[in-house]
Amino acid sequence: MQLVLHTGVHFTEDERLLKCLLRNQDDLAKAGIKVPGPSTYRNLFRDTLNAMHKAEPSGVARDVLLDAFLDDGTANRVILSDANFFRSPATALQQGMLYSAAPVRMLRMAQLFPEDEISIFMAIRNPASLVPVLYEKAADKTSAAFWGERGPEDLRWSETISQLREAAPDVPITIWCNEDAPLIWAQIIRDMAGLAPETKIKGGFDLLHAIMSEEGMRRFRSYVDTHPEMSEAQKRRVITAFLDKYALEEEIEEELDMPGWTEELVEQMTALYDADVEIIRAMPGVTFITP
Repeated sequence: MQLVLHTGVHFTEDERLLKCLLRNQDDLAKAGIKVPGPSTYRNLFRDTLNAMHKAEPSGVARDVLLDAFLDDGTANRVILSDANFFRSPATALQQGMLYSAAPVRMLRMAQLFPEDEISIFMAIRNPASLVPVLYEKAADKTSAAFWGERGPEDLRWSETISQLREAAPDVPITIWCNEDAPLIWAQIIRDMAGLAPETKIKGGFDLLHAIMSEEGMRRFRSYVDTHPEMSEAQKRRVITAFLDKYALEEEIEEELDMPGWTEELVEQMTALYDADVEIIRAMPGVTFITP
């Protein structure tokens, strides 16, 4: 079975991706793709992975999990979405590393499904905007627990992803920047479902709707309807043009409130994030979705 894990990260698309997949679940089912409701697996996976900290999984663990989210049905491909696969927001950043538990959790997932084709789909986000939110949710805000001997300029997504690849080298990873998501939303859904590039999906502009004015969306949809021959690349250029004019500033501007941070530090972190993206794009076993 092809098992697709959408692992977040936290505070990227706020469950919109799962909701979009569920809107398409009937059509996806016809192609052998199952999108279970999150209540069928999230707590079960959490409990199973936590239990594996103390003991190896039982011989029937895989079958129990499959029965839970397949619900007596069959599928060739199953898509599971949970930003807490690797960590909760309270412990997502510890001692200056993003999702330090991810490699061990992924190793355990590979142990649970040794003969299945697992793949990871994950958005990353500029640490300059993500860290203040994680700090607010952190279980332990002390410098020793949150930063360790590191600082904000030491945060690298490439470190987390590199360790994921080492822990589960047979598990391919698809990454995208959350900042690009409005432009590539439909492609993310199609790639996750394993659909052809031009396959029609419901909700391909869901994320765009959240950050564009109603007038802008009306004009955008009218433009798309009258230009059905547009390629995906052309649509992205059109989206960019409409966002330049009709974006909701309050939805795309982020207020950063982190003790001791300066504008210069934020700019430095953003530059480091951009450079880190290029490192990730060159990693073997990693596919990077870009506009």
